[in-house]
Amino acid sequence: MDTSHPNISIDFHGPIAIARLEDEKILDETQLQSLEGSFLPLIDQNPGLQLVIDFTKVKFLTSSVLGLLIRISKKVYEKEGALRLCAINPKIQEVFKITRLDKIFEIFPSWEDAVVGLKKS
Repeated sequence: MDTSHPNISIDFHGPIAIARLEDEKILDETQLQSLEGSFLPLIDQNPGLQLVIDFTKVKFLTSSVLGLLIRISKKVYEKEGALRLCAINPKIQEVFKITRLDKIFEIFPSWEDAVVGLKKS
């Protein structure tokens, strides 16, 4: 089952959802609200969701996106799911290190690596 949103595409593989961010730059409030409007209902409607967010296309983002990721993470874990991030641009990865978010989030080189160990049933 594939679901499309303006700046995100989601592929479901059983309880695993791979959400690919489609924008190269996530800089304005409208984009942030759109992402939040895509992710939070998805998590609410799928308790136990195992979510992989793929950053392959993203080259720039604002610090507000980091705040959104923290909210997404909290909601996923409240619903007894799992969250993993993958394919983060090295410059953005540096921001994760500086803010120590690399200690909070599980970050993988690719979505294929990120799904290893997640429940597929």
